[in-house]
Amino acid sequence: MSKPFPTRGRDAAGAPSPALAATLGHAFRSPDALLDVLQSNPGGLDAEQIRARLQRDGLNEVSREKPPHWSLQLLRAFRNPFIVVLLVLAGVQLATDGNDLTGPLIIAVMVGISVLLSFTQEYRSSRAAEQLKAMVRNTATVRRRASDGHSEQIEVPVRELVVGDIVQLAAGDMVPADLRLLAAKDLFISQAILTGESVPVEKAAPAATASGAGDPLALAGVCYMGTNVVSGTASAVVLATGARSYLGSLAHSMTGARVQTSFDRGIRSVSWLLLRFMAVMVPVVFVINGLDKHDWGEAFLFALSIAVGLTPEMLPLIVTANLSKGALAMSRRKVVVKRLNAIQNFGAMDVLCTDKTGTLTLDRIVLERHLGLDGEASDQALEYGYLNSRFQTGLKNLLDKAVLAHRELEPVAARYRVVDEIPFDFQRRRMSVVLADGAGEHLLICKGAVEEMLSICAWAQTGDAIEPMTEQHRRTIKAMTHSLNEDGLRVLVVAVRRLPAQTRAYGVADEDGLVAVGCLAFLDPPKDSAATAIRALHQHGVAVKVITGDNEAVTRKICREVGLDVADSVQGRDIESLDDAALDALVPRVTVFAKMSPLQKARVVRSLQRLGHTVGFLGDGINDAPALHDADVGISVDTATDIAKESADIILLEKNLMVLEEGVLEGRVTFGNIMKYIKMTASSNFGNVFSVLVASAFLPFLPMLPLQILVQNLLYDISQLSIPFDRMDEEYLSKPRKWDAGDIGRFMAWIGPVSSIFDITTFWLMWRVFGANSPARQSLFQSGWFIEGLLSQTLIVHMIRTRRIPFLQSVASAPVLGLTIAIIVLGMLIPFSALGAKIGMVPLPPMYFAWLALTLVSYCVLTQLMKLIYIRRYGRWL
Repeated sequence: MSKPFPTRGRDAAGAPSPALAATLGHAFRSPDALLDVLQSNPGGLDAEQIRARLQRDGLNEVSREKPPHWSLQLLRAFRNPFIVVLLVLAGVQLATDGNDLTGPLIIAVMVGISVLLSFTQEYRSSRAAEQLKAMVRNTATVRRRASDGHSEQIEVPVRELVVGDIVQLAAGDMVPADLRLLAAKDLFISQAILTGESVPVEKAAPAATASGAGDPLALAGVCYMGTNVVSGTASAVVLATGARSYLGSLAHSMTGARVQTSFDRGIRSVSWLLLRFMAVMVPVVFVINGLDKHDWGEAFLFALSIAVGLTPEMLPLIVTANLSKGALAMSRRKVVVKRLNAIQNFGAMDVLCTDKTGTLTLDRIVLERHLGLDGEASDQALEYGYLNSRFQTGLKNLLDKAVLAHRELEPVAARYRVVDEIPFDFQRRRMSVVLADGAGEHLLICKGAVEEMLSICAWAQTGDAIEPMTEQHRRTIKAMTHSLNEDGLRVLVVAVRRLPAQTRAYGVADEDGLVAVGCLAFLDPPKDSAATAIRALHQHGVAVKVITGDNEAVTRKICREVGLDVADSVQGRDIESLDDAALDALVPRVTVFAKMSPLQKARVVRSLQRLGHTVGFLGDGINDAPALHDADVGISVDTATDIAKESADIILLEKNLMVLEEGVLEGRVTFGNIMKYIKMTASSNFGNVFSVLVASAFLPFLPMLPLQILVQNLLYDISQLSIPFDRMDEEYLSKPRKWDAGDIGRFMAWIGPVSSIFDITTFWLMWRVFGANSPARQSLFQSGWFIEGLLSQTLIVHMIRTRRIPFLQSVASAPVLGLTIAIIVLGMLIPFSALGAKIGMVPLPPMYFAWLALTLVSYCVLTQLMKLIYIRRYGRWL
């Protein structure tokens, strides 16, 4: 989800925007007049009306949700600092040496490879992401008229809603379009996506709309697309869809407000590190060569070539290819990646916060026991519980479904009709229905969490006797329910109140003076795979914390059964009064957070982030949405509430913790392959520049011609295209990995000079052994360094890709082996080819290749020694 919008739907002069004009005009109409204007009715629209309105208004989609046109994606591939640098260098070279197009053509080939492959990867990954997202469909409950004229309530995809549709809302729903309420019951809407305010606002039917005319978001009778229902129920008519909605009118604000992730910041920091290095070294090379050779024009072209060689133009391609490969690999495991960058964050995750129900447990709750307050089986408690679940119109959770499995009580329910209901919310943690049986009285039946229910009960029924609720009664009931909790059962208390029949609406104030009747005990057994998955996550350096709204004793019991060591546990009330500093001190030692409110869950996530952790959150309920939004990786499931799916970065099509472990490993492989390219390029570039500085200071000619540098760089870039398909060593996958620009700079300074040592030995070899010691023999010198430089840069791929001994303890994947071998062979053949002659190279004597083999073996041995020292000193490699 994006940050709250900076505008309030008005133009610079303060007038309502066109998208809001119709909404404001409809805000104060009577329901009948409104339906007449919209050509709708309480029974809904028919198929012909829906078809006509879809043709007129289009699908109910905000434009930002569509992937950009391919042409925009192609242009965006050029929007990279390294590509811009190359294009500028090509332009400068054309301007200064327009007679020779070879250099600009080589740069054009390099830019073309990077841009076209980056575009292809992004285009394919965006298409694949759209296809995957289509598997996760949000729906809305609407009333529509069938062909026989009868009205029916059905679920339709949100994108198919039209103006005039009659929509039913319940807790957990995303508001699917801009709506005007026709009727509402205790309706609270979270407008955080629009206003940034975390506190839900109450919405009401038209009679209450008169207050809020000055601010569209304050209109009590209007609900806006993208907001979500926290509690309550409502019936509403669609006023605006798609781009005409309030959300759609602010699409540009949404696009610009996206917050940078740690992945974005990491890529940016590395890019600027390399650009700063280039900005310093290129002028130094230019000045040294100009002063030494007294040919400033040639020195300028040489410096330009060095700049090209220092430019990691394949970085955007390597990054996109790795991320899209990871996303597609996860899709084969029935995981939808909504945002590619989440793949890397998945690998960096070191704390996973998860709800209990459906993740650690089977998500198949059964009603295990129904008891009176004396602990004996009670049919009356079951009957009242059934009536409560049967007649509520809000979001039926798994507990309700377990109660409704007792279909033998349907004849009892047939004797009642529903009068009103008081919907569930996460503050009261209970819900009530008011029923009538024709006997002149109303029956209020309430069920909910133990402590919350006991606080509103004034009476206790034991057997057939009804007695005042005493502290002794409360202690007895709490002891009984605690015992059930210790056995892994979740307990709800059922209470009733009989009232005289009346026509007024019932509210929370009526939940008072109730008679506690009994309790319902539910069992949600742990998953067989949960213990294995938690053990695997721990082995890979991911700590698991359970953050749930459920009972503490039940949660601890389930955690023990799945092998999660509960070092400590707290309840939401324990952290409510803590400031951030106190919470940060508490959170590391706590494994279970029980009876947590939505905002408390989000506070724990933010606390872990302040402590330096990369946090994943797995949840599927409306109460998980704030935590999903704040987590580094929000993970939800296809069966989750709409707001949970909207807040998440990753959607699991199956609730399976083992998939999380696979996602963590895939994320680490993705990140590892990106770091391979960055560290290979950074260290190789540093070594080359250092070698150039030494050669420029002592040689009477250029150590390599500008065109030769460009060809060498092009071949080296091609050799790295297979990196996204490489594997990672097991020890690298054993713990989370994060960006560290400082480590990249340190790595560059340590490993880069190793190649320079053997560049300098090659200089000596060509000068002393092969007599390439004068301007007349410079082509031989340049050919020798061209091959040694290309082969050492290509071998560095294998040296850096693993902390082990390459080729012996760790072998690269087939694509990496094949492509690097091909480039090595091609590089050695170039001096003997027409291309070599074109760019100023000459064939090398056979003895040179014996010396080359000795140089490369020595280079690999020294690099391996430096690798061991570096790992021992800094504890890391990639």
